[in-house]
This record gives sequence, structure tokens and C-alpha cells, in this order.
Amino acid sequence: MPLRVIFMGTPDFSVPTLAAIAAAGHEVVCVYTQPPRPAGRRGLELTPSPVQREAERLGIEVRTPLSLKGEAEQEAFRALGADVAVVVAYGLLLPRAILEGTRLGCYNGHASLLPRWRGAAPIQRAIMAGDSKTGMMVMKMDVGLDTGPVALTAKVEIGPDMTADELHDLLMREGAGLMVEALAKLEQGNLSLTAQPEDGVVYAKKIDKAETRIDWAKPAADVHNHIRGLSPFPGAWCEVTIGGKVERLKVLRSTLGEGAGSPGAVLDGNLMVACGEGAVRLLEVQRAGGKIISAEEFLRGAKLDKGGTLS
Repeated sequence: MPLRVIFMGTPDFSVPTLAAIAAAGHEVVCVYTQPPRPAGRRGLELTPSPVQREAERLGIEVRTPLSLKGEAEQEAFRALGADVAVVVAYGLLLPRAILEGTRLGCYNGHASLLPRWRGAAPIQRAIMAGDSKTGMMVMKMDVGLDTGPVALTAKVEIGPDMTADELHDLLMREGAGLMVEALAKLEQGNLSLTAQPEDGVVYAKKIDKAETRIDWAKPAADVHNHIRGLSPFPGAWCEVTIGGKVERLKVLRSTLGEGAGSPGAVLDGNLMVACGEGAVRLLEVQRAGGKIISAEEFLRGAKLDKGGTLS
């Protein structure tokens, strides 16, 4: 018998899972998401979340509470009479009353191989650390931060030049199918849970803009991982002098190269840049206020010669 599901999510990452659950025939009785936020060039227009737009397309009731700590919100949640809640990048902490507010509990789709990379930014942190694999997990939530027992796992490889954006999209698709599989097993009463190991715990703290500047003195592998782990948002950046003017240059894509020189030195006419050890070739960049362009396009407009320096 199909399950009565409460879905809780906010960004694009959550949308395929919501759509897949509905397509699988489960009854999504309500969607919880973050309230509309200011957007647009002047930030004056309130824009609903991607999940809210999808829920409205599917004709599902949407709720956007600022908090779930109050008794009234918790009672309204329980009153839905749901079998299970599915949580994918919702953005609010769930108190115990919510975790226990459905017949079968709350299940979270998390983008890492737990217990590695618990927390807010598992996709970016995995790439920045140079991990060669990661995955999606469905876990039953408890009051800890991503500490609950794991039900299902889907592992994926992280390519040597894969960006956070590319990994995001890969895991987004994997997560949708994995959650539908978990709900099918839950419906049949044969979804087994395994406690997370106590060792190997690593936390994926939220990305701070203060850590986005490129440090060319680091080894090339670290610089490359930093660039692709922050692409496209918030983006790794450095400073470059063009026509006597210093401007910020965001780097969206790179690859490991060969060469040596002072950290930040441009080694050739193809944006090969020296690091503390080795070098990286920049492939896609973005000048302040401009669009993302290839290194070739940038060099045609910037006239940056060999021997220049990125700071």
C-alpha cells in the first residue's frame, strides 16, 4: 500500500527526489520548505524555493514555517497523519517531536558516505579534500547531526577534474532513485538499518567566503581541488592585473599541469600557473561582472602575457 509522505526540502538538489516519490505512487500529503526569499537584481522580489515550485506544479500543499520548535507547528505536523517524512536538504533542524511525528519516522537523503562528511557541505568538502569517491545515503534521522543509522548506500566515483556542480547533479539523480527504493522497502517492512561506525567521523562545515581565495603557495593538487570544490558557487578566486588595474578573477575549472616557478606565476600563453609544487592550467574563468569564459577567450581580451603573476 502506498505510503503517506511528508516531504521536507528546499534547493534544486531536493526536487528530483520529490518528483520521484510522487511518480512512484506514494501520497505526498504536504511539502515543507524554506519561505520565499528576496531575489532578482535588487533583491526586492520574493522567490519561492525550487521545491515549492515543484510542489505547486504537482498540486501538493506547501508549508513554509520559520521554525518547527513551537507546539502549534508540531501538532500541525502530526495532524497530517503521515507514515513517514523524507528530508533532503531542508535547511531547518528537526526537534524530537518532528522526528517522532510520523508512524515510521524521518528518513534523510545525505550526500556523503557517512560518517565521513556529516554536516552542511559534504559535496564541496569531499572534492576539496581530494576524495576519489563519495555517495548518497538514506539514513533514519535522530537528534544528532547526521548520526542516525543507515538504510541504503549508492557509491559514486569523483573524477579527477569533476567540479562540485557536476558531482551535485550526479548525486541528485542517485539520491532520487535511492530514496524511492528505501520507501519501497519500508512499505514492505523489510528496510534494514545499520548503525554508523564510530571511527572515521569528519564534519563538512559550511563554506565560508573567507576561505575561497586561491593560495598558489599550496601544492598543485590542493589548488586544483580547491578550485573544483568551490565551482561554481561561491567560486575560488585570485587577483590579476590587467591594463594596470587589479581585478578579481574567479576560477571555475582547472586541471593539473606541468611546470615550476614562483607561486602564482603564469608559465605560458595558456594560463598554466605555478603553485608551491607543480602547476595547474586554468580552463574556465570569470571576470568581475562578466560571464564564464574559457581561458582562451580570457587571454584574447586580457592580453595577459607569460611572466605575469596571479596573486
